Amino acid sequence: MDFLTITMTTDMMKTTLKTAILACMIAMPMIGNAQTKTTMATLYKEFKPATIELTDGRTIRKSFTNVFLKNSSLLFLQNLYTMEADMETIKKVTYDDRTFTVVNKQLATLVDSVGENIIYRVDYLDLEAFNAQLKNNIQITDLSIGDQIGTTTIDLSNEEDYKFPVIHKYYMVYNHELITVHEREIWRKLPKSKRRMFKTAITMPGFSWTKDESIVALLKAITLEESTDPKAED
Repeated sequence: MDFLTITMTTDMMKTTLKTAILACMIAMPMIGNAQTKTTMATLYKEFKPATIELTDGRTIRKSFTNVFLKNSSLLFLQNLYTMEADMETIKKVTYDDRTFTVVNKQLATLVDSVGENIIYRVDYLDLEAFNAQLKNNIQITDLSIGDQIGTTTIDLSNEEDYKFPVIHKYYMVYNHELITVHEREIWRKLPKSKRRMFKTAITMPGFSWTKDESIVALLKAITLEESTDPKAED
């Protein structure tokens, strides 16, 4: 048994098969934070080597791995099969172009840090939006026979219709505690002296909960020296 526990279920394999059929029709890589859609279900077009740091302290090297954008997990090839790793056993994954830290059982990219406070971003596919998009643009034949999509029903004249929307989800390590980046969650964890700066940051023109630069600006605002303003709100 490999150190990476197999977690593929029958339903997951069927779903992955349907996804792969569409993804293989028009394949191109997703690049960084600038692109908000991709035609692939994996980060890389081809499986590639990675150095994997385990939670027990060991470090190993795998020759054929990839990032599954369905849930930002690690995939690896074992014989003729594609396996999904048990993310609880993994601490960090390093490729030639980037390093992922496992945050909340997902492969996350470090966006920025201010002192000991850190922002991580997880990129994954918005499958609900993609399925709704498909229903609006194509008719799919009965999938019950071999889980195959009838290619005659798919019009590929508009490539944009078959790109997966990509969601950016952020996590913050603040005062040594992991917080999901959400207005309510951060507010609950902030000391009273930081709440005024927090409100100022999120009401700045152009602020977005889905942009790296906005979340980094927010982190900087709430990592400033403790305010001595007696008007700091509850």
